[in-house]
Amino acid sequence: MFELLGVPPQALFGQVLLGLINGSFYAILSLGLAVIFGLLNIINFTHGAQYMMGAFVAWMCLTYLGINYWVALLLAPLAVGATGIVIERLLLKRIAHVDHLYGLLLTFGLALIIQGLFRNGYGSSGLPYQIPAELRGGVNLGFMFLPWYRGWVVVASLVVCLSTWFLIEKTKLGAYLRAATENPTLTQAFGINVPLLVTLTYGFGVALAGFAGVLAAPIYSVNPNMGADLIIVVFAVVVIGGMGSILGAIVTGFSLGLVEGLTKVFYPEASATVIFIIMVLVLLVRPAGLFGRAA
Repeated sequence: MFELLGVPPQALFGQVLLGLINGSFYAILSLGLAVIFGLLNIINFTHGAQYMMGAFVAWMCLTYLGINYWVALLLAPLAVGATGIVIERLLLKRIAHVDHLYGLLLTFGLALIIQGLFRNGYGSSGLPYQIPAELRGGVNLGFMFLPWYRGWVVVASLVVCLSTWFLIEKTKLGAYLRAATENPTLTQAFGINVPLLVTLTYGFGVALAGFAGVLAAPIYSVNPNMGADLIIVVFAVVVIGGMGSILGAIVTGFSLGLVEGLTKVFYPEASATVIFIIMVLVLLVRPAGLFGRAA
């Protein structure tokens, strides 16, 4: 069948794998954005810089402290999430009751500052980060060669995304978070510390970006612009899935990664714009997104 399409099977499945890998990062990053917007109504433009910070924290842990990938996979999200908590406490809390545009402008400015600081400190060229020894090499599946690390990225992304969805949609803590979003005054009257929930939720959303950064470090070079190159596409994914929709972020992230990968096979010229074309078409039909609800 593939020969009839004029596409070698190895090339097709290779691009499907590449699409799944890109979709994994789209899903985790758009999930973090959806958590922050859906529960806090903050359009977090700093997300790309925080993704970059996760990769840099992993690189610093290995280069300066000798801390391996697996430990960095835990430490980096915690460190990046802690910086997010500081940002929320010192800055975002002060503009919580004004128009969303102010939050977008503030986080956009913070992203530029963070990227500028890392660019001044480490330059614009990429810094290498080795694949952990346990995940080097791969397996020949006959129709394609599957590198172990690429497979690990897809599996880890799925586990984190589905666990986050379960936490928010199916647990008591998730119910508290949704209640605090819909009616913070009534929720606080029941003895729930709403400001603390808000802070921890923002920190968790930011930690997801940091986690994605650690996963990306061995695949892409660690550089200050890696988040800026990705955040626009991720925002498009969030808009297509529906702003604030947890399930929409996950499904749309992986799906659009696959669409982008297949487009590179059949019509490479459109691969850089296909996601934005889909975004325009979706907004024409469903302005709230595929999984979103009208305001």
